[in-house]
Amino acid sequence: MTAFAFFRLPKENKCTLIVQRNGEPENISAFRNLNGKTGFVIAPFDISEFTPLLVIHPEERRVYKAFSDIEKEVVEELEECALCNNSDEGTDSAAENNRTRYGIDFNNFHSQLVQGGFRKIVLARKSKVSGETSHLLEMFKRACEEYPRMYISLFSTRVSGTWLIATPELLLEETDDLWKTIALAGTMKLDSNMMSQENNDTDSGIMSFSEILWSDKNIQEQRIVATYLTECLKNFSDEIIESGPKTTRAGNLIHLRSDFSFSLKKKSVLGDLIEAIHPTPAVCGLPKDISKGFIIHNENFSRKYYSGFCGPLMSDDGTHLFVSLRCMQVIKDGFLLYAGGGLLSDSIEQQEWEETEAKLETMRKIISC
Repeated sequence: MTAFAFFRLPKENKCTLIVQRNGEPENISAFRNLNGKTGFVIAPFDISEFTPLLVIHPEERRVYKAFSDIEKEVVEELEECALCNNSDEGTDSAAENNRTRYGIDFNNFHSQLVQGGFRKIVLARKSKVSGETSHLLEMFKRACEEYPRMYISLFSTRVSGTWLIATPELLLEETDDLWKTIALAGTMKLDSNMMSQENNDTDSGIMSFSEILWSDKNIQEQRIVATYLTECLKNFSDEIIESGPKTTRAGNLIHLRSDFSFSLKKKSVLGDLIEAIHPTPAVCGLPKDISKGFIIHNENFSRKYYSGFCGPLMSDDGTHLFVSLRCMQVIKDGFLLYAGGGLLSDSIEQQEWEETEAKLETMRKIISC
C-alpha cells in the first residue's frame, strides 16, 4: 500500500476507504489540469515542487457502515502505511506556538491592509503538540463522533505525509447535476447563551442560530468571500442561486455562511472552475494573486496542505471537495496543528490570536481524548 484516504461526509454514518497499492498518486501540475480527472484529490494551498497536487487512483474501495465493521488487519495495515509516510519534520523556533512571533506577523500583514494593499488577507499559524501517533484510526473515529456535521478525512501518501482533517467548509460538490459551494467566514466562539438559540436545520445539516449579533468586521469578511464566489461562478454558470448568510455551527465555533447552488455549463471545465475559485478569500485574501504571493513569502512557515482542499472527484463517490481547515499533519513525534483567521484593516491583534486558539481546539480535543 502506497497511499490511502479514509473519509466521512457531513451528516453521514458510513465511512469510505480508498487504497492505492501500486505506484504513487498522480502528480498534477496545475489545478486546471484536473479537467477530466477522477480519484481522491489532495491539494495544497499552493502547488510547488515540495507540495504537488495529488490524485489517488483507488485500486480498492470499501464502505463501512460502522467502525466496528473495520477489519483488524485493515486498521493495522493503514496505520503501518501512515507511520511510514509520516514526516520527520521538526518545528523550529520561528514556527512554534509563539505569541510574540504571531504579533510580528500580524503587524506585517495588518500594515499592508492599512496601506490599502489588500481588502482582506488571512494570517495562519501552526502549533506543535507532542503525542503518540500510532492510533490514527481511533483519532479518525473520535473526530467523526465529535463533529458529525463536519467533513472528516484521514489521508496518507509518501509525498504529502499523513493528515487528519475536520472541516466545516465545502469547496465544491455535485448532487443530481446541481453543484454547490459555500462562502464561510466570520468566527465567534460558541457560548451557553448562543446554545439556547440553537435550531436544527435539517436541510443543511448544520446547526443554525436565529438571533446572533455579528460585528461589522465579521459581516464584511463573509461578504467579501460571497461576492468573490459570485463573480467567479458567473464565468461557468448562467444559473446561480445564493441563500443566506445565516449563522452555522462547527464544533465549538459559529460562522456566517452563504450557500450557492448552480448548474455547470460543462463538466469538462471542472478543473478550470477549481482554479478560478481556489484559494478563496476565506483562506487567502483579496486581490487573490497578490495576497497569495504575500502569504507565501511572509508567513513564517509553509502551509503545505493546510488551506488546500481534498476529497473525491468525479469518482464512484461523486464529487465532494472540502477546504482543508481544522487540520493537523502527523509527524514522527507528534502533530502539527494549523489555524488561521481573516484580517481586515480594523482587525485587533489579540482578538485574532484568540480566534486561532479557538480553531486549534478542534484538533487538540481529538488528540487529548
